[in-house]
Amino acid sequence: MTRFEALKHTCVAPMVVGCWLAFAGPAVALQDPTRPPGFDEPQAQALPMTDLALQSILVGAERRLAVINGEPRVEGQAFDGVRVRQIHRDRVDVVDRGRVRTLYLDELPQVRRTQ
Repeated sequence: MTRFEALKHTCVAPMVVGCWLAFAGPAVALQDPTRPPGFDEPQAQALPMTDLALQSILVGAERRLAVINGEPRVEGQAFDGVRVRQIHRDRVDVVDRGRVRTLYLDELPQVRRTQ
């Protein structure tokens, strides 16, 4: 091998690497064709459920009434993004921002009899 051929080989390799780096540019990630659209988007945060306190239930022959957060409510009534779905004797079903919830009466404290 002549001196010229040796010089040619030593100069070509760095040029090839330099060209490869120059044309590579920023790396672009390939898209996975099996990934569903919108997979990388952040998930929508669920709205917190409303604080609801069931204080009492009144069920009669003519009407059903529940006291929720200190206010009397009837079946079908909506308030603060909540709709009263159904009033039972021991619980109330409500729809809170599209989610069905069941409210129960708080357990009453036990009262002892004194003499």
